[in-house]
Amino acid sequence: MKTFFRYLLDEQNLQDPRAFLPRFKRAAQEVARIEGNDSLARLEPAVKTFQGWYYQERLPQRDTRRVLIHMLGYSIEQLWTHVPDSGPASRPTPLFAAQAAGGRVEHGAVLYEMRRTAEVAAKRAADFAIGVEQGQFGEETLGLVADRVSAIVEEYPRVPLSSIWDDLVVLQDDIFTLIDDGRARPGQLRDLHVLAAIVSVHLGKGCHDMGDAKLAMVHARAAGVCAAQADHAGLTAMAFGLKSLISYWSGRGSQALAYARKGRGACPGVRGTVGVWLSGLEARAAALLGDGEAARIAMQRAEDQRRRVEPDDLDGFGGLLTYPRKKELYYAVETEVLLGNSDARITALAEEAVESFSDPTAPDWAFGDQAGAQCNLALIRLQNGEIDGAAEAIRPVLDLAPAQRNRGIVVSAARVGSALLDPARDTVSAQELRAEIEAYSPSRLALPS
Repeated sequence: MKTFFRYLLDEQNLQDPRAFLPRFKRAAQEVARIEGNDSLARLEPAVKTFQGWYYQERLPQRDTRRVLIHMLGYSIEQLWTHVPDSGPASRPTPLFAAQAAGGRVEHGAVLYEMRRTAEVAAKRAADFAIGVEQGQFGEETLGLVADRVSAIVEEYPRVPLSSIWDDLVVLQDDIFTLIDDGRARPGQLRDLHVLAAIVSVHLGKGCHDMGDAKLAMVHARAAGVCAAQADHAGLTAMAFGLKSLISYWSGRGSQALAYARKGRGACPGVRGTVGVWLSGLEARAAALLGDGEAARIAMQRAEDQRRRVEPDDLDGFGGLLTYPRKKELYYAVETEVLLGNSDARITALAEEAVESFSDPTAPDWAFGDQAGAQCNLALIRLQNGEIDGAAEAIRPVLDLAPAQRNRGIVVSAARVGSALLDPARDTVSAQELRAEIEAYSPSRLALPS
């Protein structure tokens, strides 16, 4: 397997830096002219940087991404998708057509350029609006920040972290600056603390996804502080839940269980789905510790809470801030898997969980949850002696691009690999699958270099 980026370069004989870099430089100059940004014209990656893209599948920085999109006609997600060495069975749909004969630019290219200039204009308009409101904290400033937060919340579960990381970091800094500068009125200050808590939750999840539990906890605690300042029970519960999630995937079951229970105890009046999430987290943590009774009590509580849910503002945001029924099913199946259960009922639930995440256009779809559900199904099939069925279940996970292999996905895949060590499953197929899983985990998440 190779990235579609590498396949395109091989197809166009651009695998040599001496051929690629001049083409890149011309594309950078074109993007600079389109966007009116002279600094882009000076972009010229080092040979080692190019080799990192080509051989090591490292994702480029934000500015160089725009040049590659312009140069090759595909999104970064499309370019860094894995395809067979011989090429994809069918090419992805390009963002815009290449220049046609005679130098005429196709409509798609014109539309792309219009969108790029529209982004520049929108940024300038936002800067102007915030600048006009200096000395006071106007509603438009708050609205612009809230819009940025909403966009991040919507994108986070659906795209590689590397594609939004820079925006997420800048957004947190901007909100903290607005809180610190003293211009906001009390009601606006509360709204800013709510937004700061939401962004900190996503940064904590992002650090966790990268495999850095220590940094993830820093942001989780910051989220809790901001939630307390806003007197927002739902976000306080969310911060406890994030701490539980970080601990769970780090193998610290006792800590994960304690955080989930603390969140439930600290926020008894929460009626949104975050309360159901805390019970789901408690069930998984108890199962990780082998406490089947506590796990079942927590799962039953989650079902009871689901019937009494009253969607709140966090559910309105969506993304990581809501806990849909399909995710509750995924957690319940994982709890059963950790307890070693794999009967016909659990198998049917696992298959239902995978099916529920089969539509990437659904509003509550998340590639991480889909991968987790597929790994759980693979484990159940292994427990039932179905090695080929397990390989089929985990195949989409193993085909994920490196930028999508976050901490939870890597741990879930590793559980399947560990299950394959059972001498009773020592077949050629099992050995091949185990070898593939062992090579699966990246040394680090592919973030912008």
